[in-house]
Amino acid sequence: MNPGKYKFESLLFYVIVLTLFFSCQKKKKTYFEAISINDVKLSTTPKPGSWRYNHDEKFQEFSDFQKTKKIMPQKGKNTIYLQPIGNFNNLQKKEIELTKEYLKIYFQLETKILPDLSDTVFPGTVRRISKEGQEQVLAGYVLDSILIKNKPKDAVVLMGITEKDLFPRPEWNYVFGFASYDDGVGVTSIYRFADGNLINSNFNESLLRLIKISSHEIGHMFGISHCLNANCVMNGTNTLAETDYHYARACSLCQRKLSSSIPYDHKKRLAELKMFFEKHHLNSELARAEQDLNLLQ
Repeated sequence: MNPGKYKFESLLFYVIVLTLFFSCQKKKKTYFEAISINDVKLSTTPKPGSWRYNHDEKFQEFSDFQKTKKIMPQKGKNTIYLQPIGNFNNLQKKEIELTKEYLKIYFQLETKILPDLSDTVFPGTVRRISKEGQEQVLAGYVLDSILIKNKPKDAVVLMGITEKDLFPRPEWNYVFGFASYDDGVGVTSIYRFADGNLINSNFNESLLRLIKISSHEIGHMFGISHCLNANCVMNGTNTLAETDYHYARACSLCQRKLSSSIPYDHKKRLAELKMFFEKHHLNSELARAEQDLNLLQ
């Protein structure tokens, strides 16, 4: 009997066992891998009339996003500002205030509301009466002649909100939101979110539409293209029905893009989103936030 050989073989046995043990252990998932379980993939065949049906867009991989020129928060320039433009009633002011609260949570950045601007800032040359009979304002004018010129020095993004309906060019009927991504300014109209008549019974529906569109447009400013990965707030939209179908939740890929530019605590963000949705009875979005949060417990 060779004791040295016996010890060597015993040691070799334990090395093999340990190697097999550790190789069989599951590698700990990243946050994005964990919540990807809750991503709801898009149908392979888009419906006629939908954004994807009418637009042939390229899938933006994370590597593509990293190469994209984009706005990023930096020291001394890391606040989101909302600029109300028009004559707002108390319910509309409440909707804007809640949108400010939501964007602060969603982007984990300081968010402030600037004093209202009167709609007299819109000259007659940029106004028109639509085929439906309501007054509309040229969206590009809001960006170029109002927002860019009045963007605070510490603003990473300035988002205008108006109660007037918007149109982007003469041949278009309307647009929900419009933005200059290079300049970090955008404008959203609340007019169509409540069919021009915001009341208590349609408040939550209108609020959900506003937080989706505003977070979508600001997401573009931070370099995120229209999402082709899953049902996501960054999906393109042609109609209110399509906006309503899309989640306020950013999918795992779009969250990865966002958090690479704005480092934040994922669990804290999810917990705050959950509280917001719960407080304001946005139950479908509450369920989705809870599903993501449960994966981190």
